[in-house]
Amino acid sequence: MEDHTVRDAELAEKNETTHQEALHHGKLTADELEIEKKLRRKIDIRIMPLVILVYLMNYIDRNNYAAARLQGLVEDLHLVGDQYQVGLSILFVGYILMQVPSNLLLNYAGRPSWYLGFFIIAWGLVSALTCLATNYAGIVACRFFLGLVEAPFFPGVLFYLSKWYTKEELSKRMAMFYSGSLVSGAFGNLIAAGILSGLAGKRGLSAWQWLYIIEGSITIFVGLVVIVVLPDFPDTWKSLDIEMKRVANRRLALDAAEVDVDEAGGMSQIRGMKLAFQDPKTYMLALAYFCITGSSGFQNFFPTLTRTLGYNNTISLLLVAPPYIFMVIYSFCHCYVSDHIGNRFWFLTYPAFIAIAGFLIFMFTDSFGPRYFSFFLLIFVFAQNGVIYAWISNAIPRPPAKRAAALAFINSVGNSASIWTPFTYWPSSGPHYRPALGICIGLEVLAVICFVALRFTLQRQNKRLEALERMGGDLDEREAKKLEKTAEVEGIDIRTAREMQKGYRYML
Repeated sequence: MEDHTVRDAELAEKNETTHQEALHHGKLTADELEIEKKLRRKIDIRIMPLVILVYLMNYIDRNNYAAARLQGLVEDLHLVGDQYQVGLSILFVGYILMQVPSNLLLNYAGRPSWYLGFFIIAWGLVSALTCLATNYAGIVACRFFLGLVEAPFFPGVLFYLSKWYTKEELSKRMAMFYSGSLVSGAFGNLIAAGILSGLAGKRGLSAWQWLYIIEGSITIFVGLVVIVVLPDFPDTWKSLDIEMKRVANRRLALDAAEVDVDEAGGMSQIRGMKLAFQDPKTYMLALAYFCITGSSGFQNFFPTLTRTLGYNNTISLLLVAPPYIFMVIYSFCHCYVSDHIGNRFWFLTYPAFIAIAGFLIFMFTDSFGPRYFSFFLLIFVFAQNGVIYAWISNAIPRPPAKRAAALAFINSVGNSASIWTPFTYWPSSGPHYRPALGICIGLEVLAVICFVALRFTLQRQNKRLEALERMGGDLDEREAKKLEKTAEVEGIDIRTAREMQKGYRYML
C-alpha cells in the first residue's frame, strides 16, 4: 500500500513538473494538446464550411457581372463606350469606402455572426434587385451599393479566423477559405451557362436578370444561416466547455507571445488604427496585395478571354471552369505545404513567375492549345492569395485592434487596383489584350520586390528579438503592460510570461 502511495506521489510530482516546464517554455501540456485537437476539429467542422460557402456566394454575386455581359446585359441596358467598365469598377469604390470603418466596428461590436450575417443578407438583396436595372445609371447604382454591403465580409472574416487559428494553422485555412472564390469562378459560370441555355426569355426576363434573381436569393438564405450557426469567439461559444475555452485562448496567446485581447476602453480601436499605420509592414503588405489584385483583374474578363478562342457564349462560359477547378486543388496543396514547412516568402514568389509565363503565352500565341494552356498558368496569381492573407496575420499578429485595422487597410489598398484595371482591357486590344496583360506582368514583378523587402524586414526584427533574449533587456512601459496582461490570462508569473515572449519569431 505504501509503495502505491509513493508511486502515486512521484507520478503526481512528475506531472506537475511537466506542466510547469510546459508553461515555462511556452508550450501546451500533453492534456492541453489533446483538448486542442478536439477544439481544432470542432472549429473546422463548424466554421470553415460556412465561411467557404459565404465566400463562394460573395464572388458569385460580385463577378456575375462578367457572365451577364455575355447574356445580353450590355444590349438590354444600352451600354456604350466604357460604360460597362465603369459599372465593373464602381463596385470597388463603395467596397473600399467601407473597409476600415467596418472592421473597426466589427472588432468593437464583438458579434461577427449578427454583423456579418446582416451584410450577407443585404448584399444578396442588392444583387437580386439588380435585375430591375433598366439603364446605365441603374446598373452603376446597383454595383456601387453592392460594393458597400459586400465590404465588411472579406476583411472581417480574415480578422475573425485569426481569432480562432494559430499562425501555423492559418495559411491552410486561408487556402480553404479562398477556395470559395475559386470555386465560384467555375460554379458561377456553370450556373450562368445553365441559365443562358434554359431560362433566357422565361416570364419575360432575360438570362442575366434570372442570374441576379437566383444567385441573390441563395445569398439571402445563406446570410440567415450565418446568423444562427456561426459562433462568435471562443469565450462566447456555448458548445465549448470551460477547458476548451481556456485552451483556445491560451494557444493563441502562446502563438503570439501575448494575449489576444484588446485593452479596455473604446479608444483601443482608434489606437489600433494608429499602431497599424505606424508599422512599415502594413504598407509593404498593402502594396504587395495591390499588385496581386491588379494582376488578377483578368478574372473580371475571363469569359471575354475564353470567347477569343472562337466558341459561342455558352461554350465560352464552360471553358472558364477547368482552370478554376485546377487552382482550387493546387492552391490547397500549395498553402498546406507553406504551413507545414513554415515559410511564406517562397510560396508567394514562385507563383509570380508561373503567372508571368501564362500572360506572355496568351499575349503572343494564336492557336487554341497554347492559349487555353495559358489560362492554367496565369491563374497561378490566385495561389498567392491564401499565403499573403496568412502572412498579413503572421506579420501583424497583435493586438486585435491593430490587426483588424491593418487587414482592412491592406484589403482597401489592394482592391483599389480593381477600380482602374478594368479600363486597361480595351476592346480594340483584343484578342491578345497586350496592354492589360503587360501591366499584369509589371505588377507581379513589383509584388516580388515587396516580398523581398518584407522578408528582410522580418529577418531584422527576428534578430532584434534574439538580441533582446541574449541581453535580457528591460521592456518599455507598453511592452511591460502587454506582458502583465498575458501573465494574468495565462495564470502564470511575469518571469514565465517573459520566457514565453522570448520564444516568439515572425514567420518568414
